[in-house]
Amino acid sequence: MYWKKILSSVLFLLFISTAFSQSSLEQIQEAFLDSDSKVVLVASHRASHLNFPENSVPAIKDAIKIGVDIVELDVKVTKDGVPVLMHDGTINRTTTGTGKPSDYTLEELKKFKLIHKGDTTENTIPTFEEALKLIKNKIMVDIDLKTDQLDPIIEVIRKQGCEDQVFFFDNDYDALQYVRNADPVFMLMPRAYSYQMADSAITRFDPQVIHIDFSFYNPELTNLIKSNKARIWINALGEIDPAFGTEDEGEAMDKLLKYGANIIQTDQPSLLLISLKKRSLHP
Repeated sequence: MYWKKILSSVLFLLFISTAFSQSSLEQIQEAFLDSDSKVVLVASHRASHLNFPENSVPAIKDAIKIGVDIVELDVKVTKDGVPVLMHDGTINRTTTGTGKPSDYTLEELKKFKLIHKGDTTENTIPTFEEALKLIKNKIMVDIDLKTDQLDPIIEVIRKQGCEDQVFFFDNDYDALQYVRNADPVFMLMPRAYSYQMADSAITRFDPQVIHIDFSFYNPELTNLIKSNKARIWINALGEIDPAFGTEDEGEAMDKLLKYGANIIQTDQPSLLLISLKKRSLHP
């Protein structure tokens, strides 16, 4: 009887945990697909990479714990066709190894350790599937395509049943077209470098979100994007991120939000979330 009570308690807690995560994901998805939503979504660049190695399991776990809406992950494919998380063209900067990820099998890549702030860690390069298993039913994923081998990535997404949690980012519109042709259900985020390019991306893809930058961030652009029911992604990376938590935070936030951008990618997700909550722009 005693063990039955314990088991019942454990199952109840698991149910509550699952229900809560699904509810949180549903709120994120609802806001993501509503271009008129007042919620400004937060995307964590390469997961929580200031606290842990970029694109790593602990960095993803920390991003989820912080409460971000989206985690940005860079995906490449190994010699034996396994999608893994890696930003650079080589593994030189972020691991104890050298060379391209595509030069190695997954088994060979797993022998290298990830480096964080100059120190060797016990973490290894995660597979994309390992990342999706952590993220499933919790938050959304921005897949930054760093490869032209798209089929293995699509296969993993389908295997994990995460089609409604991921969206594909690229400035290569042929790559995005390949994804769209593979399955119209997949969500896309084209990168635009001008008003004309944003207009072209909307016409071609009818995407859920457009990635822009400050060089052409103006009311004309944001009216174009929002009138076509898409969200506006802008980066706080570089000059703006350091202002969070300082006396310059207000000015930085005004610059980000001035013309209606409503997804912000940052290296400082915790501080950005605090700032948005102060303005009642994040639940």
